[in-house]
Amino acid sequence: MPIHLTVNGMPHVLDLEADMPLLWALREALGLTGTKYGCGITACGACTVHLDGRAVRSCVLPLSAAAAKVVTTIEGVAQNGALHAVQQAWIDGQVPQCGYCQSGMIMAITALLARTPE
Repeated sequence: MPIHLTVNGMPHVLDLEADMPLLWALREALGLTGTKYGCGITACGACTVHLDGRAVRSCVLPLSAAAAKVVTTIEGVAQNGALHAVQQAWIDGQVPQCGYCQSGMIMAITALLARTPE
């Protein structure tokens, strides 16, 4: 059964297995590779995306749980060509080391700040 969802502001219809992890649908079907696979058990956070504005671990979240919802990946955080303030702070503070888990960390922080701006 096709699954309808919005990813980074764009509507998509994915004809994939409902129990496929959202992470793999994003990476394999949509080519959004900024969201990373780390541990596969929700421990590391490299796979964090926003689902209706809340940070979730996409490595274990079934695609069906994202049906009719809004998904934002690291590729969708910047708006109108301008980095999100958290992304810019990351660069200014020279935070990344290898950078592999950075997208998940940025997604977690942007969701937190959206809910608790103070």
